[in-house]
Amino acid sequence: MNDLWVFGYASLMWKPGFDYAEKTRARLSGYHRALCIHSWEHRGTRQRPGLVMGLDRGGSCVGLAFRILPENKQDVMTYLRARELITKVYKERIGPITLDCGTRVNAVTYVADRAHEQYAGRMDISDAIAQVCGAVGDAGPNEDYVINTAEHIKSLGINDPWLASVSKGIKEFSRLKDV
Repeated sequence: MNDLWVFGYASLMWKPGFDYAEKTRARLSGYHRALCIHSWEHRGTRQRPGLVMGLDRGGSCVGLAFRILPENKQDVMTYLRARELITKVYKERIGPITLDCGTRVNAVTYVADRAHEQYAGRMDISDAIAQVCGAVGDAGPNEDYVINTAEHIKSLGINDPWLASVSKGIKEFSRLKDV
């Protein structure tokens, strides 16, 4: 089979931006979802960086796998590289994921480059909330990205307590700001 698989763990899950033939839950081993990337383009600026998700080493990550038909492969890869490699903070990798049905396939994934200046590393909840709140980039407010991602992950039945706590803190901060 010459189909391409793409693993989505954050905004690719709720806004893939490309045509796919199939979508299913999947698990990537060896990496976990983390709010570990300073965003200078999509959700912040160099002067006021936001935070976006990355796949960081260790653990595992449940997300969505998208099957791309061979005739769409080139267009999808061109799109993904323009979207994900804008500042080279992610490294494109192809490696095994396990689909919900138990089948293992190779998928394109974008993992955090820990040596890149945008790598934020592990943050505590209060520091993440402080960095996200008020950051705005070309794709809009950072708060929207984090809340949308947390809500989408929850709607898929994926438990991510750290991200849920950050999202809750952002909502509380916004409510207090509006008072």
